[in-house]
Amino acid sequence: MSASAKGAPAAPARPLVLVGLMSGTSHDGISAAVVRFVPGARDDRPLPELLAFVQEPYDAAFRARLLSAIATPTHPGDYTRLDFELGARLGAAAVTAIAESGLARDDVDAVASHGHTVWHDAPRATWQFGQPAAIAERTGRPVIADFRTRDVAAGGQGAPLVPIADALLFAGADWRALQNIGGIGNVTVVPPGGGVQGTRAFDTGPGVGIIDAIVRSLRPELPYDVDGQLASRGTAIARVVDETLTHPYFSAPPPKSTGRELFTPAFVSDLMARCRAAKPGCTDEDLVATAVEITARSIQLAFERFIPEPVADLVISGGGSRNPALVRRIEALLAPRAVRQFDDLFFDGDAKEAVAFAFLGWLHLRGLPGNVPACTGAPGPRVLGTYTPA
Repeated sequence: MSASAKGAPAAPARPLVLVGLMSGTSHDGISAAVVRFVPGARDDRPLPELLAFVQEPYDAAFRARLLSAIATPTHPGDYTRLDFELGARLGAAAVTAIAESGLARDDVDAVASHGHTVWHDAPRATWQFGQPAAIAERTGRPVIADFRTRDVAAGGQGAPLVPIADALLFAGADWRALQNIGGIGNVTVVPPGGGVQGTRAFDTGPGVGIIDAIVRSLRPELPYDVDGQLASRGTAIARVVDETLTHPYFSAPPPKSTGRELFTPAFVSDLMARCRAAKPGCTDEDLVATAVEITARSIQLAFERFIPEPVADLVISGGGSRNPALVRRIEALLAPRAVRQFDDLFFDGDAKEAVAFAFLGWLHLRGLPGNVPACTGAPGPRVLGTYTPA
């Protein structure tokens, strides 16, 4: 067992129950999943049973504080208070999810929290808010957190981390790609039958991050483009789409990761200005359609440039998978590959990332690596996370 797992209790060969917590780049709120991991045919491939899943949305004021922490340097005291406050909110979400599952808190072996990424400058540094001690105090359970730092310290990107779950829990009979479309898009390519060997992953670029930012700028009363209605009534401005996709990130080879450090409010403002300059009479709907096209085309380019494997199907999850306008464009651009919803194959796709971090916690308790070096660029496997006792 690596040094990062020292202090954690030895995990017996029995079903373990963990709560996975996730606050993603969409800044919408907290996802909490209670998962029972039943021993499978192989020690590293348990069978996940989703016992409960809850989502706790952020109020507008707290969401603004999170966004400000990323966009505007502030006093260390403000960062510290936000770290502890988010920890309390994460702990409360875990308590709610445990109650929904019908389990007692003592039935839960640990809480595994991704927290919220405030800054990600891999492979130099990464920083997640959500004080694990505050989660432990609120839940009364051990907490495993700070999953990205060990991989970054080893020289990796610290992202993406979900591929370990894609490789060991969600593989298919043929080559499969699993595309998450959260605030940032990321894809995992998994060989037939799964397994870490041959699995690759990287961030494809913006997911719904720039789409949501444009919608909130134009329609403050809307959290996002509900059912893709705005994009469906607009026309993407091809010249702006093409210009945007010349950014070096899209042509950089994997392993690579990105975040709101690149797709900033300034990036969004510039995109909107370029759309209006390129098309006289540009409508709000055209702006949203252009953002949708950028996301869809970035996924297409990722496949054309960096995925030579004979992928049979693309399994999509995350908020973008609920946007019909975006899904239609992905289906058209990725044809003849089948595009399938994660929900139709496994469980609620909105819970996937929270379940993945619960799995990372399970791996930590078992002393097993949580990174996929081919995906993060780390020099080798590492046990991820730090352990806070109850």
